[in-house]
Amino acid sequence: MSVVLVINSGSSSLKYSLIDPDLEIEIASGLIERIGQDAGIVTHTARTMTRPGEPAPTVLDATYRTERPIADHDEAFRVMLDRFAEHGPSLTENPPVAVGHRVVHGGARFFEPTLITADVERQIDELSLLAPLHNPANLAGIRAAEAVFGDVPHVAVFDTAFHQTLPPAAYTYAIDAELAREHRVRRYGFHGTSHKYVSEQAAAFLGRPLDQLRQIVFHLGNGASVTAVDGGRSVETSMGLTPLEGLVMGTRSGDIDPAALMHLARRAGLGFDDLDTLLNNRSGLLGLAGRSDMRDILAGVTAGEDAATLAYDVYIHRLRAYAGAYIAQLGGVDVISFTAGVGENAARVRAGALGTLGFAGVEIDAARNEAPAKGVRRISADRSRVEVLVVPTDEELEIARQTLSVA
Repeated sequence: MSVVLVINSGSSSLKYSLIDPDLEIEIASGLIERIGQDAGIVTHTARTMTRPGEPAPTVLDATYRTERPIADHDEAFRVMLDRFAEHGPSLTENPPVAVGHRVVHGGARFFEPTLITADVERQIDELSLLAPLHNPANLAGIRAAEAVFGDVPHVAVFDTAFHQTLPPAAYTYAIDAELAREHRVRRYGFHGTSHKYVSEQAAAFLGRPLDQLRQIVFHLGNGASVTAVDGGRSVETSMGLTPLEGLVMGTRSGDIDPAALMHLARRAGLGFDDLDTLLNNRSGLLGLAGRSDMRDILAGVTAGEDAATLAYDVYIHRLRAYAGAYIAQLGGVDVISFTAGVGENAARVRAGALGTLGFAGVEIDAARNEAPAKGVRRISADRSRVEVLVVPTDEELEIARQTLSVA
């Protein structure tokens, strides 16, 4: 059995998936949290199933959870190997044919999956200036993986790569051009692997050519972004130089007047680090209602809580504003898809986001939208001129696919 190992290394976490590329399924996964802290958490899930041609397929998931201190990413990688050895599948008997790494920021340099070399690592490190919370952690995961699997290809798949097709009018900020060039200030966009995967899955589900579809994809999780996809190409996206711009998120503000920050610096005495913490960690749903999870916000709305209701209304207002703007940029829309934790599970959010778009031919079927279901599904009414879908994302599978395309 050939397998691809996918690594998503965060500042204090290591997420991993083992993908069977022939069946395109995840056969094991895990998450190591609180790296470098007093008490780490290790969760490993192994999947057992019958192979094609055997009697009715059976899928069994077994999850194992332990707690122990984990000093750094090198140790986290060794712990991951121990979990595979103890609970399966064995990476000694089935070593990966390639390792794919999620890298958040590729700047304007990386627009496709890239074999990792010493020079690529140097450039990922240099791009840490644009993603100081993400790229150093991504690089730590790459180096830990290379130390163990040094004889197989390692491939970097960049969150920003899908958005390299943005036209200059979409990625250029209206500030001093020379200053922007010198410091590489422009829109880059993020969640690219998800937006690419979902837009392609939507076209396949509808049985329509990808290059003939105008799509809007809402990736709504704790981090959230929306992308306009024209003929399979990203032409507009909500996140910018960093993953802070755009939609209201769990703890991030999204769009805000920059002068508001100058005002807070002058009047409240907030420094640069204070403002960074405010916008990234103390804003969004958390800042408005004291809770960052949309499930808690919706429960508060149902209970009639004013703060939760306002947070929900602001969230929906921003979604509608972007939907309308992207319909205008695309000159109409054929498909709107929702994905990620909120997008896939919060029927009220989906209905609210599109509630004013009847003028554009968008109509949701309430029963379809509310029905619990898994997999790709249509939630638009039969008479809707625009297809509205829920498309579960699978960034790990997309990374595995892109890894094998160059490995």
